[in-house]
Amino acid sequence: MKRRILLAVIAALMIPYIVTLAWTGNVVEEITPQEIPSGRKILLDRGNGSIYVDLEEYLIGIVGQQIPADYGNEALRAQAVIARTYIYAQMGDAQEIPESALDLDYLEEKQLKELWGPEYFAANYEQIVQAVKSTQGMVIRYNESCIIPLFHRASAGKTRQGDELHPYLPSVDCASDVEAEGYLTAKVWTKEEFAGIINEKAGENILSPDQLPSSIQLVSKDQAGYVEQMQIGGKTYTGEELQDALGIPSPCFTLEEYEGKIRAVSKGIGHGYGFSQFGAKKKAEEGWTAEDILGYFYKDVTIGS
Repeated sequence: MKRRILLAVIAALMIPYIVTLAWTGNVVEEITPQEIPSGRKILLDRGNGSIYVDLEEYLIGIVGQQIPADYGNEALRAQAVIARTYIYAQMGDAQEIPESALDLDYLEEKQLKELWGPEYFAANYEQIVQAVKSTQGMVIRYNESCIIPLFHRASAGKTRQGDELHPYLPSVDCASDVEAEGYLTAKVWTKEEFAGIINEKAGENILSPDQLPSSIQLVSKDQAGYVEQMQIGGKTYTGEELQDALGIPSPCFTLEEYEGKIRAVSKGIGHGYGFSQFGAKKKAEEGWTAEDILGYFYKDVTIGS
């Protein structure tokens, strides 16, 4: 079961990209990076044309989207290593890869300015650039191969243990994650609304409002408190499936009757595997380096070029 859950998490590792770039013409143009060339290229294959961008330049628009720019230099550096590792893992021995094969969110400069606001853009952009440049070529390896470096915004208090295919994902303490904005979330539905959501998920009418809450049965949780399996209306779902269907931020949740309605109370933000960004922020504030932070969230790995 844990393997199936992890594979689903990895398949959805990065959400579809949020880009509005466009090119005209049908030729492939190549940008030669001025500062941090890597020799590896990303083919931005969109619209009527394509363009090559050096991997290190591409990382600026990835890292800027993935983590808040005010999380501290060492947390940003760690995120840059994570993003690079993911791309290297997808590339294998190839020297170039189409962006469509990565399923990443890439933001160009004008989009980062919209994300941060004009008053913060220059300082934030420089921090991201320095995070990428100062870690140039650095990746995370397990048994000499780049890992799939899962990450999330904040855990439910500790990260989740990986399966036998991902032994480098330990369950580690992240008690400070309770301080993250949005850590605790509650969402309420009428019983009719909740039954409708579950029936839509099931593709058939398996649940009626009068069966609630008695038809909700927790099957299993993992050691970090995340739902592995829950049965509703006679069907069994993973925590991630219900998280997606219910639109809640984490698969660490409870379902309960509340004032005649159904309430979900969730802890954490994201799937809970690997690198906690908020946990990294707190460790950076304590003086940890990026390498120290990565070594905490990924075990038995090497970090280097």
